[in-house]
Amino acid sequence: MISTAAVPAPTAGVPSTSGPAPLRLRSYLGYGAGDAANNLAFSMTSMFLLVYYTDVVGISAAAAGTLFLVVRVWDAFADMYAGRVIDRTMTRWGKFRPFFLFGSLPLLLLSVATFTVPGGLGGTGKLVYAYVTYAALGLAYSLVNIPYGSLASAMTQKSDERARLASFRMMGTAATILLLAFIVTPQIKSSDDLQQSLTMTTLLFVVLGFGLYMLLFGTSREAVQRDVAKVSLRQSLGTLRGNRPLLMLCGSAVAFLTGMFTLQTLQLYYARDVLGDADHFITLTLVSTVSMFVVSPLVPRLVRRFGKRASYIGAGAVAVVASIGIALAPPAVPAVAIGFFGLYGVGLSAVNVLMFALEADTVEYGEWRSGVRTEGTTYAVFSFTRKVGQAVGGAAAAYGLGLVGYVGLADVQAPATLDGIRYVAGFVPAVFIAVGVAVMLVYPLTEKVHARMVAEVAERRAARTVGAGDDAGAAADGVGAGDRA
Repeated sequence: MISTAAVPAPTAGVPSTSGPAPLRLRSYLGYGAGDAANNLAFSMTSMFLLVYYTDVVGISAAAAGTLFLVVRVWDAFADMYAGRVIDRTMTRWGKFRPFFLFGSLPLLLLSVATFTVPGGLGGTGKLVYAYVTYAALGLAYSLVNIPYGSLASAMTQKSDERARLASFRMMGTAATILLLAFIVTPQIKSSDDLQQSLTMTTLLFVVLGFGLYMLLFGTSREAVQRDVAKVSLRQSLGTLRGNRPLLMLCGSAVAFLTGMFTLQTLQLYYARDVLGDADHFITLTLVSTVSMFVVSPLVPRLVRRFGKRASYIGAGAVAVVASIGIALAPPAVPAVAIGFFGLYGVGLSAVNVLMFALEADTVEYGEWRSGVRTEGTTYAVFSFTRKVGQAVGGAAAAYGLGLVGYVGLADVQAPATLDGIRYVAGFVPAVFIAVGVAVMLVYPLTEKVHARMVAEVAERRAARTVGAGDDAGAAADGVGAGDRA
């Protein structure tokens, strides 16, 4: 376990650095806009792709479950590839920002392709098309999202500013989720031509998303000093070796995301089939998303008072209780389920904010150990594990539908199937989120340890600068003496 004693005390007599200037509101707003754009592709698929595949394209729930598992594992490895690409990159726009400029439009166009499966391909052809487009979308998303997630640790090293960036990120996510709920859900319920409707909607998102990405590009700056601009594979692996806080955070993230995506994937089925009205999906999304807007701005205050780890554990416990309530809520009284979804949103949003803030801190731990900043690879490893959780959660939801006897395109599901959907949607997330909380009970990287590591890295850099200046002066004196001789 790391302790404050494990971090060397500041070296006396070494000049300190002032660090990056405080972030302005425009930077926070731009950063939030970036995740709003990300979720026009990401949340669109996580919320609606399964129901699109089963109820529009006609792919079976079991086949869709396998597709989700395979493609999301592919996505996880795409994240690792993206991390290496980023660590090797340095341009006049910086290390991360060029990916928003050049990668955003292909990502948004691939989202259109994913939700536009041609009707004349036949069963096998549709499945192949789904695999290809969804896998391509995952790769494009990695090449935009890994730079986006890595950017926060390069904008500031202050814990409260990182927590605030993560809060604005979550509010951007919440805004898009609300947008999707109000625009897409009514189409699924009543559109005469759902395929055409979804194609036109995703085309609209191309225009909106590209504008948001350009706002991110224009307002973000990479301000944290780095000693190595282009990082080799050996250096990247060196920063990961022994990064126990990162590995523990990744383990918690896998468990948490598995539970989160099981419920998110089944939420539309829960509203439409269990509660009996697809319009309840809007209500469930609204209460959980409004919770994000309320809680996310409060997280920096929680961090200042309790620290990231304690806040994470408390928020996770709230999500566990809410998940159990979702499983046990009586379908005949939708208000009970709606209340538990709101409580779930409280825990969910706080944990997600804290998770991203904690990841940024692990970058400094790797730099403290190795002397090299590898934001890209560090975030890629973290995102890799999140993608594994998403893959397992999405697949668990799809397989759960198959196990409880869900029949796609059927007007009415069997009573046992409805109970099964309710139990899978609630109990599975409760178990996995509880595991994620248990991991964080022994997480070692506290705010005090992190602050001392940042100071130590700055002092090492300053000492090297002073040493280099002394060597240069000595060399100049030697040349002068030779001339005088």
